[in-house]
Amino acid sequence: MFKMRTIIIWLVCIVVLMSLIITDLLVSRSINENSVNNEEAKALTVARIVAQSNIVQSGLEEENVEQVQVYANEVRQSAEVLFVVVMDMNRIRYSHPNSELVGLPFEGGDEDAVFQREEYSSISEGALTTSLRSFTPVINNDGEQIGAVAVGISIEHIQQIINQNHRNVIIGSLIGLLFGLIGALFIANYIKKTLYGLEPPHIAKMLEERNTMLQSVHEGIIAVDREGRITLVNKSAQKMFKKAGLPNNPIGMEVMSYLPMTGLDRVLKSGEMELGEEITINEISLIVNRVPLIVDNKVIGAISTLRDKTEVKEIAQQLSGVKLYVDALRAQSHEVKNNLHVILGMIRIGAYDQLKTFIHELVNHKDHEIGQVAEIQDAVLSGFLLGKLSYAKECGVNLTIRSTKKIPIAKSDDQIHELITILGNLINNSIEAVETSTFKRVEVILKLNENRLTVEVKDTGSGIKTEDLEEIFEKGFSTKGEGRGYGLALVKASIDNLNGNLTIDTFEGTGTTIIVEVPYEIKENFHD
Repeated sequence: MFKMRTIIIWLVCIVVLMSLIITDLLVSRSINENSVNNEEAKALTVARIVAQSNIVQSGLEEENVEQVQVYANEVRQSAEVLFVVVMDMNRIRYSHPNSELVGLPFEGGDEDAVFQREEYSSISEGALTTSLRSFTPVINNDGEQIGAVAVGISIEHIQQIINQNHRNVIIGSLIGLLFGLIGALFIANYIKKTLYGLEPPHIAKMLEERNTMLQSVHEGIIAVDREGRITLVNKSAQKMFKKAGLPNNPIGMEVMSYLPMTGLDRVLKSGEMELGEEITINEISLIVNRVPLIVDNKVIGAISTLRDKTEVKEIAQQLSGVKLYVDALRAQSHEVKNNLHVILGMIRIGAYDQLKTFIHELVNHKDHEIGQVAEIQDAVLSGFLLGKLSYAKECGVNLTIRSTKKIPIAKSDDQIHELITILGNLINNSIEAVETSTFKRVEVILKLNENRLTVEVKDTGSGIKTEDLEEIFEKGFSTKGEGRGYGLALVKASIDNLNGNLTIDTFEGTGTTIIVEVPYEIKENFHD
């Protein structure tokens, strides 16, 4: 396959060459006709001048051959014609380039009409050669025809003029072709540079990849040209704009009339990117990045990416489920480290009896903790609850966990993830609720009955105010300050994902009990 540069050069050269060939044919034909007409007109003009000369008229009337011969040759040389022949009414030559033919009859056979007072031109072969001959009658002052003048121009001379003109046309065409070739090279190189050396198949492939990529990304993308007109809006952006109640097809619209708050006009003027800004479109919050499009150090447009702030928050909240794992592990690590310090100190001072007692108590405590989650056979869930026991102990809270019967391994990991999100946030909230209470107690009860798991979390905190009950599951609502209020929202989302339900029993000053009931599918082929 030929490269685009080669195709452009050949195409331009062929177009220029064809144009020059057609022009050459048309111009050459016109030049040939004009050359013949010009020479004919020249011959007629010379013939008229000679016919109107007093020297010729008196020479014919007085039969002064020598006088006419001298004058005619002078005119022939000045006019650069083949011959100037003056003849009387008997067709006897009074002048001729060959003086030996003077006094002899005119030859050619095309002179009859001139003696009928006609003026004309013809091509005929005479005494010298084939020539273009123009005839004019000689009229005296009395209006009588006393002779005729024939002026001849060699056909070879006319052909030389035609050939010279044709050569000039060819030279001009070659120069035009040369300039066309130079122009083709310039255009091809300019287009190649503009397209960064890419060939049409590569450009088509990149365009398809670009369109597929733009339409597949989750972020909304909007692009404008240097005049601020919208040139591109991907599907995600269209969904956001539709959600905000904006027109569906903004292509070609001024961005400032469609999205006055977008800020792309500033980027077009400054050429500086703007990242991580927040805008609101009809009560929908979006996180926006704006980047200028720069080619050859000139801003030719700008692109803005849009992300729904609500989705960003949801992702951050989902990550808090992972944080629960980290907190549990950190608490257990901290507790083990403290116990190791105690054991090391007792070894150094030689308090082996006390060390033995301490280790027994530690083992009994761990056995007690493990015993609390012994009925939970899912290793991830039981390990997570053990971490919460350590975390509660670190916070000075008496946390107890018990189950009324064995809880087998769940069918899917998604169920365990949602349960961990529910239990983690409820236990954390309960531990925080009892921090200022006299009796810092939190109790977790797990009940499994016919593929329905009930989780009951009780605390001895101050309870939840009645006016807050309707808002505690809203994102961002918290009575504990800024940056809080996502835990219970995550609990509600996880319960909804599991198609469960939630009940709250609370009294101000006496504590809160939250009961969650969700479906619990047991793993197939599970054996105790």
